[in-house]
Amino acid sequence: MRLCRGWGGRDGALPVSPLQGRCYTPALLSFREDFVDVDPSTDLAAQPVTSPGPCVGAPPPPHAYNPGFSRAVTLLSALVLSASIVVVAWLSFDVPRIERVPDAERALSHMVGRLMDQEEGLKTLPVWEQVLYDLTMGSDANDRDQAIDWYRELAEESSDPFVDLHLAILQGESGQLPEIKQHIVRWSRQGEPYPSFARLLQAAYVDANVSPPVALNLQAYLAEQPVTGWFYARLATRIAERAGDRPLLVTIDTSSQQRIEALVWRSRAFAWLELVLMCTGLVVLMVWVRRGKGPTMFRVGSAELPPLWAGRLGAGVLLRGGAVGALLTVAFLFAASDLPSLRVVAVPLSNLPLLALAYYHLLRPQRQTFWRGFGLSIQPRHLGQLGLAVLAVVAAGLVGEWVLGRIAEPLKLVSHWTEWFDADLVWGSSPTLLVSLLEYVCFAPVFEELAFRGLLFGVFRRRFQWGTAAMLSAALFALAHGYGLIGFLSVFWSGLIWAWAYERTGSLWPGVLGHALNNLLVCVSVMALLRS
Repeated sequence: MRLCRGWGGRDGALPVSPLQGRCYTPALLSFREDFVDVDPSTDLAAQPVTSPGPCVGAPPPPHAYNPGFSRAVTLLSALVLSASIVVVAWLSFDVPRIERVPDAERALSHMVGRLMDQEEGLKTLPVWEQVLYDLTMGSDANDRDQAIDWYRELAEESSDPFVDLHLAILQGESGQLPEIKQHIVRWSRQGEPYPSFARLLQAAYVDANVSPPVALNLQAYLAEQPVTGWFYARLATRIAERAGDRPLLVTIDTSSQQRIEALVWRSRAFAWLELVLMCTGLVVLMVWVRRGKGPTMFRVGSAELPPLWAGRLGAGVLLRGGAVGALLTVAFLFAASDLPSLRVVAVPLSNLPLLALAYYHLLRPQRQTFWRGFGLSIQPRHLGQLGLAVLAVVAAGLVGEWVLGRIAEPLKLVSHWTEWFDADLVWGSSPTLLVSLLEYVCFAPVFEELAFRGLLFGVFRRRFQWGTAAMLSAALFALAHGYGLIGFLSVFWSGLIWAWAYERTGSLWPGVLGHALNNLLVCVSVMALLRS
């Protein structure tokens, strides 16, 4: 479906870090030694942080630090976190997707109507611009079939008779005359409003001619019903054509053009924005890849990968912080229904325990802050390099999404509409819209990158090369979002490119800013298409 997005990445050579050129004993390079507990009597505060001995390309030994984590608490945390994941997965499969959207009938009618308006409007553009739009945003060949499938799904769950009428209009506009005749026969035997719907369909799609008095009565009835936008325009136009009512045709066409022109202008502006970002970023990305062995081209931060904390210690921190965060998330989900204002602080507060544990047990023993430990402290002279790195990340994401779209289209794979429809972005008041944008564009990128790239990827990076570590962390990142196949692949691709950028640049900032820009583009695309 158009205006649905994701991000991407590719493998690359490891950057030259401050750790390169040093040597560690074979025992320290093994998984067993990396994850063992150290002497509890070690007083780290009394010992200076020393550099390892000289050699090449090996993971550094972990700092000698033992937090004294209880195995029982670690196991309990793992059980709590696993149970939370199972519950989320169960809800994802058990709760129908339609029920996750408030007022699904109104939402789908609005969304499909806008998609059909967009489809009609883009056909009026010059051929070269239509081709360009299809290349950047994807073809609309399957949009109407997808809409019919979605309406069939909704019709099975909803008792609203207008869902059936909207489905019939889509089928009629797709030339499915046998289905229309079946609706007419079945509806004629039911109670109102179905017999009236049958007469509308008969006049619009079956009869060759309709007398003006009959057409007038049908148009008056239709005008009183909650059928709006594209659905109203198509049904009213069909009846007017068969009645030869040219003045009404002109009125409907004028109204439709005003609605469609504004929508097409926003779609074109968004497509050109993406094209400029893609082309600019691709130039930077190609230079980056061609000069992949250069140690300083995009090195903007001081993060050490693999990290200096032990993998077992990092896993313990993740399990404890993740368990507490999961419990807080559940609490916020229940409380947010009564206190919507909690949404703005839910993401930071849910991640606070994990970040506090990470600082106390992972960074503080190394005498590092979050800024230095995750490469967040950027010198002014590196801001230009950071900007170029973000452009490269954006371009990789856009190209990856384009490739995914080209693969998915012939297979008729598409994200379910409930995965990207957001009622707050579409109908929310200004304060609600602001809260949503803060959540999606500011808080989520920062805290998700700290958790999934800075910590989870770091844990795996102690044991594996970056490619394996990136795939494992990206897979867990994608699973945490609870999307379908296409959504999973998009998020997985995002996790790969952001882990790649972290490894290459020594900083989480390219991933954070790329993540924020990705979410902003998604929000803008939804609002451009659906928000009035």
